[in-house]
Amino acid sequence: MADVEELQSKKLDQEDENEIITENAAFVHGEPLQDGTGPPKVDSEEEVLHEKVTKQIMKEGHGQKPTKYSTCFLHYRAWTESTQHKFEDTWSEQHPVELVIGKEKKEMTGLAIGVSNMKSGERALLHVGWELGYGEEGSFSFPNVPPMADILYEVELIGFDEIKEGKARSDMTVEERIGAADRRKMDGNVYFKEEKLEEAMQQYEMAIAYMGDDFMFQLFGKYHDMAMAVKNPCHLNMAACLIKLKRYEEAIGQCSIVLAVDENNVKALFRRGKARAELGQTDAAREDFIKARKYAPEDKAIARELHLLAEHDKAVYQKQKEIYKGIFGPPPTPKPKKTNWLILIWQWLVSLLYSLFKRERHKAD
Repeated sequence: MADVEELQSKKLDQEDENEIITENAAFVHGEPLQDGTGPPKVDSEEEVLHEKVTKQIMKEGHGQKPTKYSTCFLHYRAWTESTQHKFEDTWSEQHPVELVIGKEKKEMTGLAIGVSNMKSGERALLHVGWELGYGEEGSFSFPNVPPMADILYEVELIGFDEIKEGKARSDMTVEERIGAADRRKMDGNVYFKEEKLEEAMQQYEMAIAYMGDDFMFQLFGKYHDMAMAVKNPCHLNMAACLIKLKRYEEAIGQCSIVLAVDENNVKALFRRGKARAELGQTDAAREDFIKARKYAPEDKAIARELHLLAEHDKAVYQKQKEIYKGIFGPPPTPKPKKTNWLILIWQWLVSLLYSLFKRERHKAD
């Protein structure tokens, strides 16, 4: 894992094998995940997979479908169909779920049937009957599911490993697991360079799935450093893809995962700052850029972003100044008073009469 001195010697404008710089690349518009409180509305044709399982495709996938005993990596949200109550959301935890087809838990039987009929990268809405879900009794622990509840799943199959391609993760040594994750990361980098951002993110997420929290907690010393040297770049590369797809909130989340364990990571600070700036969170963005500059003072990309923020603040100030000027306006100019000739004539007559009166009185004396 790179230390502070190494980070200071690198420039953010350079691309290396592990971490991808994206600020100068062309933007690609991606489809954001549906994250409302209720299940998504899907108009596609309903496909019957089983008497108790149907599927509606939300986004097409690619390649083959997983077979029995494939290790699948996926994200999903789950609702009870009758009450529309969401009881589980793996996207919010930012860690994919591992599901082995044919070895799933009983309550996941319907979900496994749906996943086995999906392609990598596919997103779908599954309708699962209670018989293939949490059953007649439901679940009163976590997750909390009422009895005989039909379930709606919004599922994205990130990817899968065929058992014939290697060992199951539980049977791998630490080195094998880190090596498998690193290969996924490198595959993601290839997709990124080809501008296949969704496919790149799938590879990065699968790499991260090899190094879940339960695995990382067991590592110490050099093995922990080896794992972090693969895991952190995957989060940062995910953030790079998400920024290009204009999914800024998710990009901030990926950078924050890295900063939680490496608070001075320059690339995490830089990319989080870019995402915050795009969301209009200029104060928070400036804070990230200033901290990044502390550890990479000569970096031109950081200086450029700080300059853009300063120009933005100046433009906002000028705009506000014009708005307030329009509201209050310039101070009024006093208008010259009009001359009242009638009053002037009257004053002249009074003065003339007074002068005549004084003159006659003087003669009398």
